[in-house]
Amino acid sequence: MLTASLLAYCRPGFEGDLAKELQDKATSAEAYGFARTQNGSGFVLFECYQSGDAQKLAKQYSVQQLVFARQMFVCDARLVSLNAQDRISPILEACSNFPQCSELRVEYPDTTEGRELSRFCRKFTVPLRQALRKSGTLSKKENSSENVFFAFFTQSDEVFLGYAEPGQISPWPQGILRLKAPPEAPSRSSLKLDEAIQVFLSKNEQQSRLQGGMQAVDLGACPGGWTYQLVRRGLFVQAVDNGAMAQSLMETGQVRYFAEDGFKFEPKKKNIHWLVCDMVEQPQKVARLMASWLTKGWCQEAIFNLKLPMKRRYESWQQAEREIAEVLHATPYRLRAKHLYHDREEITLHLCGGR
Repeated sequence: MLTASLLAYCRPGFEGDLAKELQDKATSAEAYGFARTQNGSGFVLFECYQSGDAQKLAKQYSVQQLVFARQMFVCDARLVSLNAQDRISPILEACSNFPQCSELRVEYPDTTEGRELSRFCRKFTVPLRQALRKSGTLSKKENSSENVFFAFFTQSDEVFLGYAEPGQISPWPQGILRLKAPPEAPSRSSLKLDEAIQVFLSKNEQQSRLQGGMQAVDLGACPGGWTYQLVRRGLFVQAVDNGAMAQSLMETGQVRYFAEDGFKFEPKKKNIHWLVCDMVEQPQKVARLMASWLTKGWCQEAIFNLKLPMKRRYESWQQAEREIAEVLHATPYRLRAKHLYHDREEITLHLCGGR
């Protein structure tokens, strides 16, 4: 057993960044503890000193508000050396005091070793769900307002058990939105913008704020992976890059090409709704550029990537966040940032006007 903790998933190799983020959030919430990490494990366990602090943190910060976390739940138990003949009995005993739950998720780390557990987890889900329902820990029918029960296996004989409110977690298994690369897309980077749109905007918001006929600008567009995602949604795009664009995109009639530096480009008409950018440049420089477009009224919303230096990823994100706040100090704005599944050494941000 362990004291109530938060267990959060991340991309393997980013455990240190997630640990720093959880530590900062906990300090802000006056919920003190420490992070246990193992490099390459794909998760972080943040152990709280005071009873109830893990629940307080989980209520105050949803996974959507965290940059480096894919999924997160309150962890109340860790079981090791489970008997392969009967894993369910100790699980039932360990979760006897859990709040009422409705949905069950049996998951594993997104690592090479973790993925080897995928078949086991799928097979184990059905008997565990039946046993949890029989014991009363899981309700007989799923209820979207009740907690989600998590069984996170790191090995077939080791599991972390916990729960989370449905509105505080990612809707996708393991917190991963898996997408297939469209064969006609000019590059696989296209998936980054596709994922960002689906993560940052609800389906209703996508319909109202990504309408056919809207105007967009893509800075650093070559060869057109991000432009492709806008074109397929019916937008007209000004593609800015010194490199060449895919001919298939130019033939759509929805793309105007400008062989210019993205940092110097200025749209001739200020009717741009969307600005997107995936340029390889210092993150603080890109952050200031995006914020300047918004404060000048050149665009209404922006989605962009920040390439992070390997040894100072979390600190670099913090600095970029401060740069945006400085530029937009007199302009109401909303900002979300996420280390998406299709990102690598980068994070993706969504910036728009309003509170």
